[in-house]
Amino acid sequence: MTEKFVTAPTPSAPSAARHDPFAQQTAKTRATDTETQRRIRHLTESASYRQADEDTAFLQRPEMCGVRLQLDYWKAEELLQRHRIDHTVVVYGSTRLVEPRAARLRLEAAHRALGAAPNDADCMLHVGIAERLLEKSRYYTVARKLGRLIGRSEATTTLPKLTIVTGGGPGIMEAANRGAFESDAASVGFNISLPHEQLPNPYLTPALCFRFHYFAIRKLHLLERAKAAVFFPGGYGTCDELFEVLTLLQTGKIKPLPVLLVGERFWRKAFDVEFLVNEGMISVSDAKLFVITETASQIWQTIVEWYERARHP
Repeated sequence: MTEKFVTAPTPSAPSAARHDPFAQQTAKTRATDTETQRRIRHLTESASYRQADEDTAFLQRPEMCGVRLQLDYWKAEELLQRHRIDHTVVVYGSTRLVEPRAARLRLEAAHRALGAAPNDADCMLHVGIAERLLEKSRYYTVARKLGRLIGRSEATTTLPKLTIVTGGGPGIMEAANRGAFESDAASVGFNISLPHEQLPNPYLTPALCFRFHYFAIRKLHLLERAKAAVFFPGGYGTCDELFEVLTLLQTGKIKPLPVLLVGERFWRKAFDVEFLVNEGMISVSDAKLFVITETASQIWQTIVEWYERARHP
């Protein structure tokens, strides 16, 4: 019996262009009536048809909070890695502590207002506040000098090259970033979205100027690379960051690092650590988690000596 073999058809070579149209293309070609075109356009413009990563309304939904947290973290993390920002000095402080010249102008304005209403209690209060803010404006100069010192510093056997990091806003943050800027060094700012607009200060490195939605992610980035944390006089925000850093050190959730409070007169009143010790709220060792300094050179020397002791205990 003679066997018959059926030869399979030879596959055709792939062509650069497809000669037979896809079914969708054919359908679109044939959809010449206005109603069909309108229906297709309505479908392609619907929210469900929009890609998830292009759908802003979808990403802003409460259920997408976990995704937004990841995006908030990873955008800054990727850029910090790319620019090799590995070791930082974080500077905290009030947005209200402006440079001395601006503080004097603010005091002059307060005096003019009081002159126009000599018996007004609010005007009297504002003059007193402006006087004290002018006195503390010297800390703007200290923060600026510290930014220059760190910006000009080089890596040593004890310390790597350090970069100034702040919350990116005005006041003390601006001063520290400004000093680094004047040293031609990288200067990082972690701004935050607030109900009232807060623009970044002008002394940040453009590629290292960030804006976060979540305070938690911002705080994480502020400390993640920190080799030191420096706290100038400030209000709720500064104190919030200070107590968080001290709590993380107290509980061992972060590696030890030097914490410096700048301005003894201010911090002895704002933070009565001896009272907490005597009340049994913290231990004596907890009261030694920070040191108080006054000048930029003293801050820098304290950081250097802390790491020298850590290397040669």
